[in-house]
Amino acid sequence: MAKGKTLAKVDTSRDPGGFVALPWSVMDSAAYKGLNHAAVRLLLEICRQYVKDNNGRLLASEEYLRSRGVSLAGDTITRAKRELIDAGFIYETCKGGFPNKASWYALTFYSIDRLSGYDPGALESFPRGAYRKNASLTPTIGVESAAIAPTIGVETPHAAPTIGATEPVSSTPLAPTIGDHLEIPSPAVSLSAAEGKGKDAGGPESEAKPPARHRRKRTDADQLGSNA
Repeated sequence: MAKGKTLAKVDTSRDPGGFVALPWSVMDSAAYKGLNHAAVRLLLEICRQYVKDNNGRLLASEEYLRSRGVSLAGDTITRAKRELIDAGFIYETCKGGFPNKASWYALTFYSIDRLSGYDPGALESFPRGAYRKNASLTPTIGVESAAIAPTIGVETPHAAPTIGATEPVSSTPLAPTIGDHLEIPSPAVSLSAAEGKGKDAGGPESEAKPPARHRRKRTDADQLGSNA
């Protein structure tokens, strides 16, 4: 071994081979949390291609994904690419075309590499860290829902006064406390009341008259006595 030359230290704490360096700031961002599962899978497959000097020539074509064993339909891949572009995670550097030219992409959380073959102006308009533009759309910790009740307790309107009950607006009682509710009694009631008063007074009208048959007998007897 040459003097002064040292061997690189081998990291034995993980399995050997390269790895995807996905920054925590990306995974903790609001834009990342809003991605659907197809977009997340596509983002990981794009990150797998990055090797420090090819950011700008990364593929997301159906043919490439099929070679990786990704079984996503063509329209699903198209929607996932559009979602990643709108969210600010990838940037199209070269637009593909028929019949066999695939589009190129760059990851916005890494610096773009100066490579040949980009569309005119693509290098100058590269949006570094574009995914951060969605940071204010949702909270950084969890997702908060709009409050539908007061922050302290739930208030309900009072069905009655807090102290006692109120008197009715009208001063006329709904029903008398004693007696009939009619102000003028009916004729039948008046007749019954008059007869009751007569009986209670003990007057002549209150005495029961004898039947007419008994009155005739007394009249005949009186007549015989007067003839004798």
